Amino acid sequence: MLPGTVPVTLRPVSASDEAFLFTLYASTREAEVAMWGLPPAQRDAFLRMQWMAQGRDWATRYAGADHRVVLVEDTPAGRLLVARGETEWRLVDISLLPAHQRTGVGTRLLRELLDEAAKAHVPLRLRVLHGNPARALYERLGFRLEPVQGADGDPYLAMEWLPGPRGG
Repeated sequence: MLPGTVPVTLRPVSASDEAFLFTLYASTREAEVAMWGLPPAQRDAFLRMQWMAQGRDWATRYAGADHRVVLVEDTPAGRLLVARGETEWRLVDISLLPAHQRTGVGTRLLRELLDEAAKAHVPLRLRVLHGNPARALYERLGFRLEPVQGADGDPYLAMEWLPGPRGG
């Protein structure tokens, strides 16, 4: 099948998605955690603790955010978490299982989100780890570094996409 023709849909996250969401989270930390050389049980306990802390933090900071499972050919492949406010939208998380990365799925999801943000006339903001390869994708789609960055040593970069001539 040609890129862009694979059926990609979104559905709301449900309680039955917990195991998948943990597997997805663990896949995003796999390379980092592998470098530590932890035994499997210790690695899994650490990842579960981190995943639960992240979930609690995001549920508090982004209460009411739109949390969706990304389906590729009706099979869970990732997640999209977007907080839509009146004056800005925040892409809290977009994650895909490794098998679905670099296939065009993320680009399609982001383009659709940018189209929605343009229609709503709101900027879209996100944070990305300094070394994350997704930063290049965000830049290709018109995201720019926000003028004011966090504290020195912050592992994340703040990026924004603005509707109109600069972003869209």
